[in-house]
Amino acid sequence: MQRFRADGFDEFVAARWSALLHVARLLTGGDRQRAEDLVQESLVKLWFAWPKVAEQAPEAYVRQVLVRLAARSARRRWWGERPVGELPDRAGPGDVSAAVAERSRLEAALALLTPRQRAAVVLRYYEDLPEGQVAQALGCPVGTARSHASRGVARLREILSDSARPVK
Repeated sequence: MQRFRADGFDEFVAARWSALLHVARLLTGGDRQRAEDLVQESLVKLWFAWPKVAEQAPEAYVRQVLVRLAARSARRRWWGERPVGELPDRAGPGDVSAAVAERSRLEAALALLTPRQRAAVVLRYYEDLPEGQVAQALGCPVGTARSHASRGVARLREILSDSARPVK
Protein backbone atom coordinates (compact mmCIF):
# COMPACT_ATOMS: atom_id res chain seq x y z
CA MET A 1 0.00 0.00 0.00
CA GLN A 2 2.77 2.47 0.93
CA ARG A 3 4.65 1.78 -2.29
CA PHE A 4 1.49 2.36 -4.34
CA ARG A 5 0.84 5.61 -2.57
CA ALA A 6 4.41 6.82 -3.16
CA ASP A 7 4.44 6.04 -6.90
CA GLY A 8 5.00 9.36 -8.57
CA PHE A 9 4.58 11.46 -5.42
CA ASP A 10 8.31 12.01 -4.88
CA GLU A 11 8.77 12.96 -8.53
CA PHE A 12 5.84 15.38 -8.36
CA VAL A 13 7.23 17.08 -5.23
CA ALA A 14 10.73 17.32 -6.73
CA ALA A 15 9.40 18.79 -9.96
CA ARG A 16 6.85 21.25 -8.52
CA TRP A 17 8.38 22.29 -5.17
CA SER A 18 9.84 25.60 -6.35
CA ALA A 19 6.67 26.59 -8.24
CA LEU A 20 4.49 25.79 -5.23
CA LEU A 21 6.85 27.68 -2.93
CA HIS A 22 6.69 30.70 -5.24
CA VAL A 23 2.87 30.67 -5.14
CA ALA A 24 2.91 30.27 -1.37
CA ARG A 25 5.32 33.20 -0.98
CA LEU A 26 2.97 35.36 -2.99
CA LEU A 27 0.04 34.20 -0.86
CA THR A 28 1.85 35.01 2.39
CA GLY A 29 3.16 38.40 1.33
CA GLY A 30 6.74 37.25 0.94
CA ASP A 31 7.15 35.45 4.27
CA ARG A 32 9.39 32.54 3.28
CA GLN A 33 8.98 30.59 6.52
CA ARG A 34 5.20 30.74 6.43
CA ALA A 35 5.28 29.87 2.73
CA GLU A 36 7.38 26.78 3.40
CA ASP A 37 5.01 25.74 6.17
CA LEU A 38 2.03 26.15 3.85
CA VAL A 39 3.66 24.08 1.10
CA GLN A 40 4.54 21.35 3.57
CA GLU A 41 1.00 21.25 4.98
CA SER A 42 -0.42 21.16 1.46
CA LEU A 43 1.87 18.31 0.46
CA VAL A 44 0.88 16.33 3.55
CA LYS A 45 -2.76 16.67 2.53
CA LEU A 46 -1.83 15.71 -1.03
CA TRP A 47 0.00 12.62 0.26
CA PHE A 48 -3.17 11.30 1.83
CA ALA A 49 -5.24 12.07 -1.29
CA TRP A 50 -2.54 10.93 -3.73
CA PRO A 51 -4.18 7.62 -4.78
CA LYS A 52 -7.33 9.54 -5.82
CA VAL A 53 -5.73 12.57 -7.52
CA ALA A 54 -2.46 11.16 -8.91
CA GLU A 55 -3.98 10.30 -12.29
CA GLN A 56 -6.14 13.41 -12.53
CA ALA A 57 -4.74 16.83 -11.56
CA PRO A 58 -2.47 16.72 -8.50
CA GLU A 59 -1.15 20.23 -9.10
CA ALA A 60 -4.62 21.76 -9.23
CA TYR A 61 -5.52 19.88 -6.03
CA VAL A 62 -2.42 21.01 -4.14
CA ARG A 63 -2.85 24.61 -5.32
CA GLN A 64 -6.44 24.63 -4.07
CA VAL A 65 -5.31 23.25 -0.71
CA LEU A 66 -2.51 25.83 -0.62
CA VAL A 67 -4.91 28.72 -1.21
CA ARG A 68 -7.35 27.48 1.43
CA LEU A 69 -4.58 27.01 4.00
CA ALA A 70 -3.19 30.48 3.25
CA ALA A 71 -6.63 32.04 3.70
CA ARG A 72 -7.15 30.19 6.98
CA SER A 73 -3.71 31.11 8.31
CA ALA A 74 -4.26 34.76 7.39
CA ARG A 75 -7.33 34.78 9.64
CA ARG A 76 -5.30 33.45 12.56
CA ARG A 77 -3.82 36.00 14.92
CA TRP A 78 -0.73 33.96 15.70
CA TRP A 79 1.19 31.69 13.35
CA GLY A 80 3.62 30.25 15.84
CA GLU A 81 7.07 31.32 16.81
CA ARG A 82 8.65 34.30 15.12
CA PRO A 83 12.38 34.00 14.54
CA VAL A 84 14.47 37.01 15.55
CA GLY A 85 18.05 37.98 14.84
CA GLU A 86 19.03 38.48 18.47
CA LEU A 87 17.58 36.99 21.61
CA PRO A 88 16.27 39.51 24.14
CA ASP A 89 18.09 39.93 27.42
CA ARG A 90 16.50 37.97 30.18
CA ALA A 91 16.44 39.06 33.75
CA GLY A 92 18.38 36.60 35.79
CA PRO A 93 17.30 35.44 39.20
CA GLY A 94 19.67 38.03 40.67
CA ASP A 95 20.21 38.99 44.25
CA VAL A 96 17.00 40.29 45.81
CA SER A 97 18.57 40.91 49.19
CA ALA A 98 19.15 44.60 48.39
CA ALA A 99 15.45 45.10 47.56
CA VAL A 100 14.43 43.27 50.73
CA ALA A 101 16.83 45.36 52.82
CA GLU A 102 15.49 48.60 51.29
CA ARG A 103 11.89 47.54 51.94
CA SER A 104 12.72 46.64 55.54
CA ARG A 105 14.43 50.00 56.01
CA LEU A 106 11.37 51.83 54.69
CA GLU A 107 9.03 49.82 56.95
CA ALA A 108 11.21 50.65 59.96
CA ALA A 109 11.17 54.34 59.03
CA LEU A 110 7.37 54.29 58.63
CA ALA A 111 7.09 52.80 62.11
CA LEU A 112 8.79 55.95 63.51
CA LEU A 113 6.02 58.25 62.17
CA THR A 114 2.94 59.16 64.14
CA PRO A 115 -0.05 56.92 63.35
CA ARG A 116 -1.87 59.67 61.42
CA GLN A 117 1.22 60.64 59.42
CA ARG A 118 1.89 56.98 58.64
CA ALA A 119 -1.72 56.47 57.51
CA ALA A 120 -1.65 59.62 55.38
CA VAL A 121 1.64 58.67 53.68
CA VAL A 122 0.58 55.06 53.04
CA LEU A 123 -2.86 55.99 51.73
CA ARG A 124 -1.63 58.87 49.58
CA TYR A 125 1.59 57.46 48.13
CA TYR A 126 1.39 53.68 48.46
CA GLU A 127 -2.32 53.23 47.77
CA ASP A 128 -2.29 56.28 45.43
CA LEU A 129 -5.56 57.66 46.76
CA PRO A 130 -6.55 61.25 46.04
CA GLU A 131 -6.31 63.73 48.90
CA GLY A 132 -10.09 63.80 49.36
CA GLN A 133 -10.27 60.05 49.97
CA VAL A 134 -7.28 60.19 52.32
CA ALA A 135 -9.04 62.93 54.31
CA GLN A 136 -12.25 60.91 54.39
CA ALA A 137 -10.38 57.80 55.60
CA LEU A 138 -8.65 59.82 58.32
CA GLY A 139 -11.86 61.64 59.26
CA CYS A 140 -10.37 65.12 58.91
CA PRO A 141 -10.43 68.04 56.46
CA VAL A 142 -8.42 67.80 53.21
CA GLY A 143 -5.96 70.46 54.41
CA THR A 144 -5.19 68.46 57.55
CA ALA A 145 -4.71 65.24 55.56
CA ARG A 146 -2.39 67.09 53.17
CA SER A 147 -0.45 68.45 56.16
CA HIS A 148 -0.09 64.96 57.72
CA ALA A 149 1.17 63.55 54.42
CA SER A 150 3.61 66.41 53.88
CA ARG A 151 5.03 66.20 57.40
CA GLY A 152 5.22 62.40 57.14
CA VAL A 153 7.20 62.52 53.88
CA ALA A 154 9.54 65.17 55.31
CA ARG A 155 10.14 63.01 58.39
CA LEU A 156 10.76 59.92 56.21
CA ARG A 157 13.35 61.84 54.19
CA GLU A 158 15.07 62.87 57.39
CA ILE A 159 15.06 59.35 58.85
CA LEU A 160 16.19 57.67 55.64
CA SER A 161 18.93 60.21 54.93
CA ASP A 162 20.34 59.74 58.44
CA SER A 163 20.42 55.96 58.07
CA ALA A 164 22.04 56.25 54.62
CA ARG A 165 25.11 58.01 56.04
CA PRO A 166 28.05 55.68 56.53
CA VAL A 167 28.83 54.71 60.13
CA LYS A 168 32.36 55.61 61.27
